[in-house]
Amino acid sequence: MTHRAARSAATRTHRRTAVRPARHATRPAAVLAAATATVLMAAGCSGDGDKGGRDPDRPKELATQKLTWEECPAPSLQEGPGTAPSPLPGGARWECSFMQAPLDYADPGGDTVELALIRAKASDPAKRIGSLIFNFGGPGGSGLTALPSFAKDYESLRTRYDLVSFDPRGVGRSEGVECADDEELDAFFALDSTPDDAREETAYQEGLKKFAEACEENSGDVLPHVGTTNAARDMDLMRQVLGDARLHYFGISYGTELGGVYAHLFPRTVGRAVFDAVVDPTGTGEQGALGQAKGFQLALDNFAEDCVRRGDACKLPGSDAKEIEGFITGLLAELDKKPINGIGDRMLTQSQATNGIAQALYSKEYWPYLEQGLDEADGGDGGLLLALSDSMNGRDQSGNYSNLQAANAAINCVDDKERFSVEQAKAKLPEFREASPVFGPFLGWGLISCSQWPVPGTWDHPDVSAPGSAPILVIGNTGDPATPYAGAKAMADALGKGVGVELTYRGEGHGAYNGGDACVKRAVDGYLLDGTVPASGTVCP
Repeated sequence: MTHRAARSAATRTHRRTAVRPARHATRPAAVLAAATATVLMAAGCSGDGDKGGRDPDRPKELATQKLTWEECPAPSLQEGPGTAPSPLPGGARWECSFMQAPLDYADPGGDTVELALIRAKASDPAKRIGSLIFNFGGPGGSGLTALPSFAKDYESLRTRYDLVSFDPRGVGRSEGVECADDEELDAFFALDSTPDDAREETAYQEGLKKFAEACEENSGDVLPHVGTTNAARDMDLMRQVLGDARLHYFGISYGTELGGVYAHLFPRTVGRAVFDAVVDPTGTGEQGALGQAKGFQLALDNFAEDCVRRGDACKLPGSDAKEIEGFITGLLAELDKKPINGIGDRMLTQSQATNGIAQALYSKEYWPYLEQGLDEADGGDGGLLLALSDSMNGRDQSGNYSNLQAANAAINCVDDKERFSVEQAKAKLPEFREASPVFGPFLGWGLISCSQWPVPGTWDHPDVSAPGSAPILVIGNTGDPATPYAGAKAMADALGKGVGVELTYRGEGHGAYNGGDACVKRAVDGYLLDGTVPASGTVCP
């Protein structure tokens, strides 16, 4: 990576993982992928990998660089499957470009990294406020694919804003982190990630080591620099390059943590900002994982209770929620002993089934898929649960992986200071199992995910205090599995008095604005479009 003028989208060449021949998929996973590829079980476990401290002066040429906007191409392999984004209502077209940023903000005159951007211009230029920058979470999700996918939900905001998103450093087209190839990733994600004996523990550790070594071999130059603080500094550079005096921002899931770090670093340039599906910034990685175990268990409880209410229409065995959940834990125990047929020649393992169940709990709209997948798995067909797991892991129907999970690991591990040994993780398992019989072991063993990582982490949790910032609307969803509801209050309090404005959405799924509730939409649109700050403590519906 050398310092150079920003290249256009049409001439940019993309690095990618090695591609293996297409597998024979028997069930479409694409129907599940678009709405979920940007949210992961690790959404609440991150920190900051930047070691710079105060923000150094940037070279003037970076702050004043001119972007070349061109028609957007189809997603790269690292971003995931799909076609070039379709025109918006009224015929407006998406535009893409690349922005140069320092690879290392402690050495702003050194190498640069290319960041990929996408935008749709405001539909009412006479009333335009500026750019509204989105981050949809992960970390590791591609903004270039997510924003067009969800654009219809934000069409009212486009009246006064250019809608803008980006692939953060290490993600997708922005020097995307590369680790293992597709065949190796198939094997990695099939590993038993809740080992029961010494042999399985060794296999799991060796798998994590090989994955980390592949990341270092293929992306060692960027791994130290993909932390959340660097991404926040990139957003401030983006603000300047886009010509905005203030950063107007919409962060979802991990994007709320990124937004909180931005507000801490640059409180005086925060414009109108909304945090939805809020990460608790006060907890360690361990606390975040434990909170997710409780959050996913709550979502599973709600799913099971809904199944019971539907009586004979529910395909799962059990007269109450406890019996249905007992059926699920029993199914997972059987898969631990013997995987079943999945897609083509791939088998469904216990780990993949747990991953698929979690994926379906991100949205109530996916509950029918979960019910069907569990019923079919009980009959020996694991295809649907494996498709759900593939969606979580960024695998398309042809067997190609995006860099979703590679980037997720790279950002989390350079951010999170904690490094757990097997013995330490095992000591935590009783607490995790108590939190969730289904997800507790999965997340408890996940504590060792960064134990083999070649780059040290930096902090226990981010500082998001932002005295002097404009108000930030913080939305918590009472049924959110991945970013539990308590995180919203913690974020609002941590931002500081007069900054964090808390709004509660009583609903299911990950996030609130896209849930269709008119009360939430009125509150968010009223603030972003008209500057009307809702009363803190507002409850919707």
